[in-house]
Amino acid sequence: MTSNQVIANLKQHANAQAVEGMARFGIRPAQAFGISIPTLRKMAKEIGRNQVLASALWDSGIHEARILASMIAEPQLVSAELMEEWVNDFDAWDVCDQVCGNLFDKTPYAYQKAKEWCQQEKEFVMQMMSGIL
Repeated sequence: MTSNQVIANLKQHANAQAVEGMARFGIRPAQAFGISIPTLRKMAKEIGRNQVLASALWDSGIHEARILASMIAEPQLVSAELMEEWVNDFDAWDVCDQVCGNLFDKTPYAYQKAKEWCQQEKEFVMQMMSGIL
């Protein structure tokens, strides 16, 4: 499955009302489809673990694609450098929470990164630290 196929599937599940509802909770990413976490989890189960696809989905910049990326990424293949790249892309608290709970806390770098990130002032980076510890 390619990232274009997954994104096309995500678009089929788009819900404009849900995007409006996300805004009420402070979630205002540039690109969002309003797809529920249970729907994303079902998609992740169907896709399976795939680091290459996860990276491509992350690079799309689409809110739900990034959450899905955290669900299908392979923790043993996630480097400390990749964690830094992804954490610097966080633009919403729910992406931060999902990436931490689905992926980062399963890597061998979790505790090390939490210690580093707690020294930073970027909002979602500090939040990540609390999700890992």
